[in-house]
Amino acid sequence: MVLVADYIKYLQYEKRCSKHTLVAYKKDLDQFIQYMNDVVGDFNVKAITSKHIRGWVMALMDQGVNPRSVGRKISTLKSFFRYLMREDVVPNNPAQLVNTPKVAKKLPTYVREASLNQLLDLGIFSHNFEGVRDKLMVSLLYGTGVRLAELKTLTLNHVDMNGYLIKVLGKRQKERIIPFPKEVKSNIEEYLPLREEINGDDDFLFLTSKGKPVYDKLIYRVVNKHLSMVTTIKKKSPHVLRHSFATHLLNNGADLNAVKELLGHANLSATQIYTHTTFEQLKQVYKQAHPRS
Repeated sequence: MVLVADYIKYLQYEKRCSKHTLVAYKKDLDQFIQYMNDVVGDFNVKAITSKHIRGWVMALMDQGVNPRSVGRKISTLKSFFRYLMREDVVPNNPAQLVNTPKVAKKLPTYVREASLNQLLDLGIFSHNFEGVRDKLMVSLLYGTGVRLAELKTLTLNHVDMNGYLIKVLGKRQKERIIPFPKEVKSNIEEYLPLREEINGDDDFLFLTSKGKPVYDKLIYRVVNKHLSMVTTIKKKSPHVLRHSFATHLLNNGADLNAVKELLGHANLSATQIYTHTTFEQLKQVYKQAHPRS
């Protein structure tokens, strides 16, 4: 559909949304169009009402789609119709009248400090190219809290060895500077000579053994493999290391606004979820230690 294609281009070039966001929005809109074709018989943006959207929401809930995903799909429609209003295609936004399902707050999963110290300090990683690269990956994910996409696109020029800093390109192409621990500098110094032996032409910091830029599944595999050695938590993804970074900073007295800036969050509410995590930890300590708890 031409309007959807134009909207995706608008998100890509004007809003500078990530590839993951573009794929998700396109998928949501395609699903809604299919629903309208199945139920109404055709898809006409000018004829869509809030009743149609509520019907789709009910159908999604009946299919067992979780409330968080349904909420995202409603947000997609709201954004899509705002765009159509801007382009004078429709006079109003029917999705604006549709309430988002309530979502139970889910505390972020994180790895204990002792477990990560064990992973990074006890010689678990091998000393060949892949082992040194993998340790640097894990060290940077945990030491800086960067997202997978930000780690993957790091280039050699983004690393300031003297200042112990990296420059990352976050969501909506926003740049931020993040300090990294001193031990990461040693990891980088050990990795770079091995990287040169690969003879990759790319400027990306992280390469495969064939000299190509690393990809999402490889990073997931590396993180999952090594976290499995030190923790039994079910979810062992790069994002868990980001959660661990934020949680451990707050546990050790970091300012919430400073953590917000390090994570690249647009607003404080996204960062505040980690205060719930630390509060849960305090409650657990209380239950274990107080004689009348």
